[in-house]
Amino acid sequence: MRRRRRAIPARPSAAISAARIALLPAAVILIASGCGGSPSSGAANGATTAPGGTVTVLARSVPGVGTVLVNGQGYTLYMFVPDDRRAVTCTGSCAGTWPPLMLPSGGRVAAGAGVKPGLLGSDPDPAGGRVVTYGGWPLYTYAGDAEPGEATGQAIANNGGDWFVIRPSGRPLISEP
Repeated sequence: MRRRRRAIPARPSAAISAARIALLPAAVILIASGCGGSPSSGAANGATTAPGGTVTVLARSVPGVGTVLVNGQGYTLYMFVPDDRRAVTCTGSCAGTWPPLMLPSGGRVAAGAGVKPGLLGSDPDPAGGRVVTYGGWPLYTYAGDAEPGEATGQAIANNGGDWFVIRPSGRPLISEP
């Protein structure tokens, strides 16, 4: 059997090496900004808020589930049964799949169309910051909802409990509409 010789890659030119070194600080910043934060930073599913900003919760009709709560970008909001209207229990890898709706430091939560302002509030997040609540339930988006107006997380058993959308009344949609 004849052996093939592997080509040894040529050493990059000094100009290419210098360019790589020049880009290194930018790459480090990009990696650090994407990896160092909590999965519950609020950037999932289009939810971005600046410090001191306003988080708006609205009621919208979503195919398959009817009128439910959504964030300001139109992504469906869910509740997690183990939270039991007491505290945020979805943390760590759970929050990577089910990012909590975060209230920015110094920010406020606002009731959009169809939402009862008296049901809005916030709870501390064990990972830091505060999570928006409705009727006592901490609110989450679902990473599986690729676009606004989807509710693919409805009635899923995941991360140690069941997930349901929430009606503007503050009640979870436990059964089909």
